[in-house]
Amino acid sequence: MLKGKKIVLGITGSIAAYKSCLIIRELVKRGAEVQVVITPAGKEFITPITLSALTQKPVISDFFSQRDGTWHSHVALGLWADAMLIAPCTASTLGKMANGVADNMLITTYLSMKAPVFIAPAMDLDMYAHATTQENLKRLQSFGNHIIEPQSGFLASGLEGKGRMEEPEQIVASLDLFFEQKDLKGRRIMITAGPTYEKIDPVRFIGNYSSGKMGFALAEECARRGADVTLIAGPVNVQSSMFNLHRIDVESCQQMYEAATEAFKTSDAAILCAAVADFRPAHVADQKIKRQGDDLNIRLVPNPDIAAALGRQKRDGQVLVGFALETNDEQQNAHHKLEKKNLDFIVLNSLRNEGTCFQSDENQISIISHEGQKDYPRKPKREVARDIINELANIL
Repeated sequence: MLKGKKIVLGITGSIAAYKSCLIIRELVKRGAEVQVVITPAGKEFITPITLSALTQKPVISDFFSQRDGTWHSHVALGLWADAMLIAPCTASTLGKMANGVADNMLITTYLSMKAPVFIAPAMDLDMYAHATTQENLKRLQSFGNHIIEPQSGFLASGLEGKGRMEEPEQIVASLDLFFEQKDLKGRRIMITAGPTYEKIDPVRFIGNYSSGKMGFALAEECARRGADVTLIAGPVNVQSSMFNLHRIDVESCQQMYEAATEAFKTSDAAILCAAVADFRPAHVADQKIKRQGDDLNIRLVPNPDIAAALGRQKRDGQVLVGFALETNDEQQNAHHKLEKKNLDFIVLNSLRNEGTCFQSDENQISIISHEGQKDYPRKPKREVARDIINELANIL
């Protein structure tokens, strides 16, 4: 989708500047025309000659190109471009962009830009986590900029954080995604994914084998087609770098229930793909339970029914999609859930289809609605997600 697109690539003074060569190569390979604008600090990390050789265009850095008064028009660049990508973008440049400090060619180009702007932050993880940086990012997002989330790593404190610039292929894929045809553009879709963990004591829990792969595939398919996605994820190891995907991490059913009922208020549709625990321990021990005797009895109480709650909450025009993972009487149980939970359609899969459920990269489903049933062959979960979202798009 980038063929013929004009991209202004802004490069700032980060150690990740060398990756801009890979970004240029990927953009050019996809048919884009690239004009580089680099900050003075950026030239300390990569030479304009290298960048010019890749783009076949002179690199712009200074306001004036010669001593005879010839100058580079940031206004003209703002009108020329179909998109501006700033990668890598340092904390310093983020601050200048957020506050309109136009002291170099890149910032003046940004302030004159009429096209969408994509920002790929790159900095020390602790710098990225700092309140000032986070406030600048929020401000830039409020201006309509697209933030390409950086990758995770470990902070000086030992905790996990973000900061390292996303990989070039993923950055370019974000731009490619933006220019795709969007049948879900403007739609707000909430998706639940993964398992829930119900604590027994500080070190033990009741859970299940869900990996979250199906839910994340659905979220990325919706985002790829232009939707604004809220993904409510249980404890999983899956990551996504989609810029129009807002992720909320939860652990228990109660936390997922609270997040889902709140997000559904402003959603056009919800897909309930998470494997939610039906029960939780009535009492959670505040210390590790020691082995005592031969038996341990744990009394369980019901968890909130998220699907039923959203079914009652559903307004005219909202669409609610459920999942049913069954071991027996599959169609009968799925039809019962479809009616009882006020769903528009339900996605049925069975543990009898070995290798298509928990932890797997494949799935085999049936889509059951009030109009009938559609059966699909075994496929990778990304392709299954496309089938499900095609069904959803036909209703919305």
